[in-house]
Amino acid sequence: MSQEKHLDYSTPPQDASNDALPAAGTTMSAEDQAAVRRAVRKIDLAVVPVMTMYYFLSFLDRANIGNARIAGLQTDLGFSDHQYQIVVTVLFVPYIAAELPSNLLLRYLGPQIVMPTLLSVWGIVVMIQGFITTYEGLIVARAFLGALEGPMFPGIVLYLSGFYTRSELSVRIAMFFSAASLSGAFSGLLAAGIQEMEGLGGRRGWQWIFIIEGLFSTVCGLIGYFVTPGTPRDIRLLSEKEKDLVMARLEADRPSINPSDSFSFKYVKQSLTSIHVVLVFIMFFCVGTTLYGISLFLPSLVRDFGYSRNTTQLLSAGPYGAAFFVTLLSAYLSDKYKTRGIPAAILMLIAAIGYIMYLTQTDRNVLYGAFFLIVSGVFASPPPIAAWMANNSEPYFTRATSVAMGFVATNSGGILSTWLYPTNQGPRYTTTMRLNLAFCIIPLALAIVNALILSRANKIKKQKRDQLLAPYSSSGQADGGLQAWMDLGDKHPDFKYAL
Repeated sequence: MSQEKHLDYSTPPQDASNDALPAAGTTMSAEDQAAVRRAVRKIDLAVVPVMTMYYFLSFLDRANIGNARIAGLQTDLGFSDHQYQIVVTVLFVPYIAAELPSNLLLRYLGPQIVMPTLLSVWGIVVMIQGFITTYEGLIVARAFLGALEGPMFPGIVLYLSGFYTRSELSVRIAMFFSAASLSGAFSGLLAAGIQEMEGLGGRRGWQWIFIIEGLFSTVCGLIGYFVTPGTPRDIRLLSEKEKDLVMARLEADRPSINPSDSFSFKYVKQSLTSIHVVLVFIMFFCVGTTLYGISLFLPSLVRDFGYSRNTTQLLSAGPYGAAFFVTLLSAYLSDKYKTRGIPAAILMLIAAIGYIMYLTQTDRNVLYGAFFLIVSGVFASPPPIAAWMANNSEPYFTRATSVAMGFVATNSGGILSTWLYPTNQGPRYTTTMRLNLAFCIIPLALAIVNALILSRANKIKKQKRDQLLAPYSSSGQADGGLQAWMDLGDKHPDFKYAL
């Protein structure tokens, strides 16, 4: 085939993050470069809309309980604010428990089966919430929903890392994660419309919110079986030549991308003992606390400004619309300039400014305006942070562990967030907002620290290259061969950490 004349991937690039195209020791014709660009666009068309749909519905179905509360859920079922916090919290326990094992099993079960099945089944659970009449029944339904939704977010990030090079990943994560912002906006608008079905069929408006949104998720899940490719070679839009080119560039970017390894707990240990994974874990926890607090309680915060029920639902949509554009722009710049720490730090600074505005002002219009900065900064930060985690962990099972642990941290923060907004501290929730401000400053500082640590690690690996590769000299290859890449993973001297 034509690419065999132009590509030599026997030696992985010295800087695998550089433009995701062959580097040291490799060449590519202009024709093949154009073919790669066409192939990436086709992958975008085949993969990103599907993943965006999955995450949009995941976030919508997880957070719509906040809209249902405004529409009368808590009053009708007769439970207290404390019990509402339990309802929200119980989702996160099985959600967190499912994240790591599901990521480790994703390769074996196949994402083209796992993801549509999860969506179809959790849609049914969401619909069931519309028929529940007791507090205890709602608790059980939320627990099942958490177990089914838990695998989706880390699974999507891991899945995308098998289709895109490291320097392309942040903007693709942002494309699907921006669905969180859209779902936040759409959820308020949709809830405002659906709650007008009050009394139809003898059911309350909040019940129809669950029934309609759950039904839509189940239908989309069934469609997902037909539109979710398992690997780049399963994408029907790609020609055989394009498939070969795509796999070759992925192997050049990540020599360990092929499934030549089998699971071992040493990969889990390798992830958990990496300082850059620990630092990003803490960043994720802080971001998760603020993100879930906003997504679950923003309607209640806006309502406490004195707006009507319908106006509250509509106003809740505005900040998410702004966050959608900030998410895409920041991720684009992150990929363009091949940096993760700087965008994360800037976004946390934007959110911190929003919290400072909220804590120092009293006019309700200014307070509402502060949410545009808060939501934009908080919701736009996960894509570069998630890409940072995925970029810097190798091989596959180490990456699967790191990505999953990042979202374990995020959702652990979600548990904390559910207990930070008791109504007796409203309407300003000053203590909570001060904590949220601190949880913006901490990841801002850690982003800078982590970038410095990774930069130093790159220099040390380069200096100790011969020493690190000495055990693999018998391979006869300058980089120690595939075994060196599998054993050393991201500690391989030719693997350059993304900063």
